[in-house]
Amino acid sequence: MTGTRALRIWSKVHTWTSLISMLFMLMLCLTGLPLIFHEEIEELTQQQFAAPNLPGNVPAAPVDDVVRAAQQARPGDHVLFVTWRDEQPDTVVVSMSPTPKPMRGKFYRLVMDGRTKAVLGEERPQQGVMDIILLLHKNMLLELPGELFLGAMGLLLVVSIVSGVVVYAPFMRRLDFGTVRQRSRRLKWLDLHNLFGIVTTVWLFVVGITGAINTLAMPMYDYWRGQVLPPLLAPYRGAPVAEPSSLDQAIARVRAALPEGRLSSITMPTAENFGSPRHLVVWMKGNSALTALIATPTLVDVDQTVPVLVPQMPWYLTLLQMSRPLHFGDYGGLPLKIVWGLLDLVCIVVLITGLYLWVAKQRFGGHARSRTATQPAEVQSTDARPA
Repeated sequence: MTGTRALRIWSKVHTWTSLISMLFMLMLCLTGLPLIFHEEIEELTQQQFAAPNLPGNVPAAPVDDVVRAAQQARPGDHVLFVTWRDEQPDTVVVSMSPTPKPMRGKFYRLVMDGRTKAVLGEERPQQGVMDIILLLHKNMLLELPGELFLGAMGLLLVVSIVSGVVVYAPFMRRLDFGTVRQRSRRLKWLDLHNLFGIVTTVWLFVVGITGAINTLAMPMYDYWRGQVLPPLLAPYRGAPVAEPSSLDQAIARVRAALPEGRLSSITMPTAENFGSPRHLVVWMKGNSALTALIATPTLVDVDQTVPVLVPQMPWYLTLLQMSRPLHFGDYGGLPLKIVWGLLDLVCIVVLITGLYLWVAKQRFGGHARSRTATQPAEVQSTDARPA
């Protein structure tokens, strides 16, 4: 009796956690599918400014010269960021704004040839279809409250997966793996639901956990910046924003401190909250497929005689950055993205069949119960379980 009662409790947990999270998970699966291939889609739909092929092995120009060329192209504007893109190794992106603080609609990027210092094109931030899909997937256009709500739905999904394994595992042991019974439409869809569910169990668990972690990105970063950076930057608070003497010298110093890292971007000195009016923030990435998405910030004083500051990255931010490639399958190239896309489609089938089974039980539950006396015990047990 104790085992039967526990199974009923787990069954109710599985039913209601699945129902509550189902519609939101379906939205996340539908929006997540194009996001898995966002790089490939953007290459086809957005204008790309690629560096031309040059004869011979042309070395990269000094970063200071590239930034100076960008400033000459837009005199009077302020350089905010300098970025290097893995997919365009010969380009340098210089983000600029008419004001020291970027304003909506006034922010743009100059794509520069990192060898010849030529301006390849100008990118203006615009909200395209992929941007809207990303916002829907990230926070349903509700910013932080939407992110936290979807994080809660991700945790409900994890509970649904665990409870589903507990509920269905005893019954599925009586059937060969992959068996789909044809005695009734509902029994057929129940077996398909269980089959697809067990195939995607580990993937769904990983995606649910990493998705929930990603929704905490903003609070995590704000907490870290609020705890770590103010003591480091307290002596410079209120000072005027300084002009860095040399980006190349700052890069060389950071590479000496982090010899295993790859240059990702540079944030110029700023008076913004948690920023420093005297420091360049040089971001370095790892060299492996997984650590390439883990960024480490270093603070370089405009006075090049001051030692480089490398703030300690806490474990929760490292966990956050590692969860992102796992969530979208970004660390294994196109083959892994295809696998992630197929699993996403299977997950959509699991969600739709689960909803169908619940609706069918509500409509025909009484008729199904009247048939249980003539069904084998195995069918009674399995067919009576809520989806």
